[in-house]
This record gives sequence, structure tokens and C-alpha cells, in this order.
Amino acid sequence: MQEKIIILDFGSQYTQLIARRVRELNVYCEIHPFNHLPEFDDSVKGVIFSGSPYSVRQEDAPQIDLSLFHGKFPLLGVCYGAQYIAQHSGGEVVPSKIREYGRANLHYIDHNNPLFNKVGNLSQVWMSHGDTISSVPANFEIIASTDSVKVAAYHITGSQTYCIQFHPEVTHSTDGKQLLENFLTTICGCKQDWTPDAFIDTTIAGLREKLGNDLVVLGLSGGVDSSVAAVLLHQAIGKNLHCIFVDNGLLRKDEFEQVLDSYKHMGLNVRGIKASDRFLGALAGLTDPEQKRKAIGRVFIEVFDDAAHEVQNVKWLGQGTIYPDVIESVSVKGPSATIKSHHNVGGLPDFMKLKVVEPLNTLFKDEVRRVGKALGLDDTLLGRHPFPGPGLAIRILGDITPEKVAILQEADAIYINNLKSSGWYDKVWQAGAIFLPVHSVGVMGDERTYENVVCLRAVSSVDGMTADWSHLPYELLAKISNEIINNVKGINRVVYDISSKPPATIEWE
Repeated sequence: MQEKIIILDFGSQYTQLIARRVRELNVYCEIHPFNHLPEFDDSVKGVIFSGSPYSVRQEDAPQIDLSLFHGKFPLLGVCYGAQYIAQHSGGEVVPSKIREYGRANLHYIDHNNPLFNKVGNLSQVWMSHGDTISSVPANFEIIASTDSVKVAAYHITGSQTYCIQFHPEVTHSTDGKQLLENFLTTICGCKQDWTPDAFIDTTIAGLREKLGNDLVVLGLSGGVDSSVAAVLLHQAIGKNLHCIFVDNGLLRKDEFEQVLDSYKHMGLNVRGIKASDRFLGALAGLTDPEQKRKAIGRVFIEVFDDAAHEVQNVKWLGQGTIYPDVIESVSVKGPSATIKSHHNVGGLPDFMKLKVVEPLNTLFKDEVRRVGKALGLDDTLLGRHPFPGPGLAIRILGDITPEKVAILQEADAIYINNLKSSGWYDKVWQAGAIFLPVHSVGVMGDERTYENVVCLRAVSSVDGMTADWSHLPYELLAKISNEIINNVKGINRVVYDISSKPPATIEWE
């Protein structure tokens, strides 16, 4: 049985980061909303309470029954978690006289306490709270303080409950990883045996048991997630996996042929379907981003369903859904407001009558890449930038026409090829060209032009949840701009997007 840590989410922006840090220490963990508790069986080695945007003093603050955990599991409370446990144990939480945000240093550390083993004197930590613990009960021992926060960390005597009023998961907390490792190994007794190889072995064994001799159909996109999911399923059930790769007419230049060729060397049973006319026909005249996404989703399901019916007795649909998709669809307050429709989360139409199998739905994107590497997938595939499911349709603002798609494919190819030849492709998380719904005046030779504008977008990120614009060299941008304008008929101006996420999203639609 795979040992695990349960992280209970009280709504903090940092909850996913806690999970990532735990997994970097080769310990499996799961995030669950505080109000949707999972089953706590013998595999659970410890529990972490996250922070929260709420104050424990608010009437509508998240509440949880501490008797379910205290004394039964090792428990680490972080910020809100620490304040909640203190307040509900007889301590006092009050508004901070000075709002405590940013860097601080631990002026006092109890090095005899296992939580602070190997944590250095004056260790830098990251504070982010408007309340503070002013007093604790007699059976609470203070194990760390800063110059302005006396109860920076405490331990409930005679128990395995530890709490901190700072964030160990952020890189600004210089010994945060050490503190988490102390909790996971010394206090919880975790073996740190959750590795890509271990994940592969247990997942393949689980898929064989779950699927037996059933047939599975999976839609490939050419991206990392669907490719790794396909290889895992292929290793589990072999030729019982039928892969379908649909050309929706909105792929990058020559991508359909290139992707099919790359899959030939992987031993997968893949069928390519050209359906660009159906997709472009459904998109004709649509300008609203959500309408475009839904039209593409509807036609994809129709095309995919037609192909799936040609496989007799198929029972399962394979998907490359990853963990952030799952987390975001079951949030603390229910599903969050729709920013944009997601291609995996949301279920299948009733007429498909297929059960869903998602081999990667416990992994973050970087973990998917590590598993792919352990499976032997080619670096060029593993290093591919994310590409939106609706393809270039959401990189063409406004209505979609075959002419606009062709122009954008050419501009995008020049952009991406230059990023690769200059060594910048692997330095950015995602890049692409966007076709803007404006014309601008230009001069070519002695003639006045009035043509289209494309915008170049490149961002740096770890997991796509947040992103900053990439600082590409001016010389490289100039070279790309010149090549696009000189070689792509219909474009006379190139601009560069310097927006971060948030407030902007990575894609424009």
C-alpha cells in the first residue's frame, strides 16, 4: 500500500506548492478540501493543514473537528492551520499590530525539537498573515520565534502536533525543505520511496488489474500528457489500446505528419484522421472564445466517436488529465468560476457510454515529464511546449478562416524555429504567435500596405498556474520580426506581449 500524506486545503494560494514540495521529497501526497475529507486508512502517515485567505476570527471561517486528527496522526499546521489549532485549544489569536508579510528570520530555534533538526540559526522564513498567535495553552511549547512574532512555531507537548506561522513551501524560506523533510521522515516515518520508477510499476500493475482484456481508445494530441498516458496504457495492455490523432486543421505547420511519425517509433497503435473541413465549417462566423471552444469540443467528440465506433467492443476512454485539472474542478468552495472551458474535466456526453481511465490524474506537469523520461520517451517530445486543445482557433482573435490559419501557421513556424535555433525554446515554458483582429498601415518598397498584425507570446513558468513574460533578446525579436514580415504575405507588423499571469492568462482566449 502506497504511504501518503493528506493535505487539507483551507483555500490557500500556496496549497499546491506544499504538495509539490512534499513530492519533491519522494513522498506521495493528496490535496483534499477541508470540507470533503477522504478516507483515512493505514496508508496515511500524516496530515498537513494549509493556510487560508480567512481569519480564524471570522464567523464564516473554515471549521474542522480537530479530534479526528490530534493524537491520531502526526499533524503540521501552516499559518491558518497553526492559528486554528491554537485558538481551538484555548490559545488566543489577535490581529497583528504590524501586518506580517515577507521575509523574516528565526532569532530563536529549539534545535532539540525534531521539526527544526538541521535548520540554521537566523534561518530566513516567509511570513504571510494578518493575524498572530498572542498566547498559547500551558501544554504548548514555543519552538521558534522571530524578532516580532514570539510564536513563530509551537509543539503540543506529548503529541505529534507541530505548527508554524510561516510558509516552508516557498523558496524564500531557506530551510523550508529541510523542515518539511524533518516532518515527513523523522515525525511521520515516511520512507521517501515514491519515485517515477515506483509510480510506473504500481500504475501499470493497477491498469492491468482494472482493465483486464478490455479495449481502450485514447485521443492523442502530440503533447506530453497524452503521450505519457498512452505509453503507460500500452505497457499495461499492449494492442488493446487504440490511439486516435485528429487533425482539426488548427495544428501548427506540418504538425499532423510530424506527430504521427514520432509515434511510429514508440510502438503505439495509432490512427490519424484528417477532419479540418468539419472543424473549420463549425467555426465559421464564430467570434466568442467560449463558443469557439465549445464548437471545437463538440466536433472533436463527434469525430472521435465515429472513429471509436470502428473499434469493436471498446469499453474505456483513456485521457491525459493531470492533477491540477482535478484539484481545480473540486475546490474548497466548489468549482471556481469558469475562466475557460477545460478539454478534460467536465465529463463525457451520455451517448459515448465509455468509462474513463486517467493514468496521470495524480501527477503535476513536471512529474509527468519525469515519468515520461523514466519510460524512455524522446526528449524532443518531453520538452514540447504546452499547446491548447482548441489549437490555433484561440490564437486567432475573432472569426476563423482557412486564410488566417495558414498565415498564422507560417508566422508561428518562423517564431518557434528561431527559438529552437537560438537555444531559447527550452528556456521558456510556452510560446506562440497570436493573430490580432486589427490591420495596420505599413510601407513595403514604395507601396503603402494595410495588413494584419501578429503578437508574439513567450512565458516562463513551472506549472502554468502562474507565469511571467520571457525576456527574449532584442536581437532575436528583431530577427523573428523581419523574417515574418518578409516571408509571410498578409502580415506587416509584429508586436511582443509583456503581460504576466495573473492578471493576464497565457493564451489570449
